[in-house]
Amino acid sequence: MSGHSHWASIKHKKGKADAEKGKIFSRVGKQITIAARSGGDVSMNAALRVAIDAAREANMPQDNITRAIKKGTGELPGIVLEQCSYEAYGPGGVAFFIEGITDNKNRTSAEIKHIFSKFGGNLASPGSAARFFKKKGVINISIYKTDEKTDKFNEEELMELTIKTGAEDFEIETDQCVLITKAEDLNKVKESLKKEKINISSSQIEMFPENPIKVDEKTAEKIIQIMETLEEHDDVQNVFGNFDIPDEIMEKAIK
Repeated sequence: MSGHSHWASIKHKKGKADAEKGKIFSRVGKQITIAARSGGDVSMNAALRVAIDAAREANMPQDNITRAIKKGTGELPGIVLEQCSYEAYGPGGVAFFIEGITDNKNRTSAEIKHIFSKFGGNLASPGSAARFFKKKGVINISIYKTDEKTDKFNEEELMELTIKTGAEDFEIETDQCVLITKAEDLNKVKESLKKEKINISSSQIEMFPENPIKVDEKTAEKIIQIMETLEEHDDVQNVFGNFDIPDEIMEKAIK
C-alpha cells in the first residue's frame, strides 16, 4: 500500500491533489460519458453509478453531470472518447500503470511515451507491468468523527469500522482515513458507511502495488517528476506506481 499512501501524502503536502476544480470536473465528466454508453439508468449501470458518486464527491454541479450522461447516451453531440491504458517502467525498475480517456489514441500514446523517455523510462507491453498491481477499492473519509472537528477516530475505532463495513484494511493520514476494500466490494462498503452516517470525501478503484520497490533519493525525484507530469496530462485519469519512498527522502522531495 506504500505506493498509494506515499504518493497521496506527497500530493497533499505539495498542494498538488488536483487543486484545479476544472481539471477534476473534466476527468470525472469523461468517466461519466464513457460509463453512460452502456445506458443512462444508474440502477442498471454500476459503472455509471460509481462515476456519478465520484462527481458528487467532487462537488460537480448537477448540470455538468447531466450533460456528461447525455453525451454518453447520444442525446447530446460530443467528441468520441475511448478508454486507454498504458504500462511502463521508470527509473529504478519501478512499474507504472496509467489509465486514460482520449479522443486520439495515437496522439496520447506518443505523448505518454515522450514523458517516460524524458525521465529515463519506457513504455512496456500489455501485462508486463500490470502483474505487479492488484485492483482495490479506496474510500477516503475524514479523520474527524463530526463536522465540528473536535473528536478524531483512533486506530481501534477504525479497526471496528473496517470490520463492520466489510472493508479489508485502513490507513490513517494527516487529515483523513483511507479504507481499503476488495474492488468488487467498493459500493457495498460505501453503503455500509452511509448507514453509519460516515461522510465519504472520495472513492474509486485503484491499482495497488503488491511488492513496492524502495527507491533512493535521486530515483525518487525522477519518480515524482514522472507522476506529476502524467497527472497534468489532460488525457490521463489515474497513475499508479509500485514505488516505496522512505519518509526521510519523501520529506526532502516535497520541500
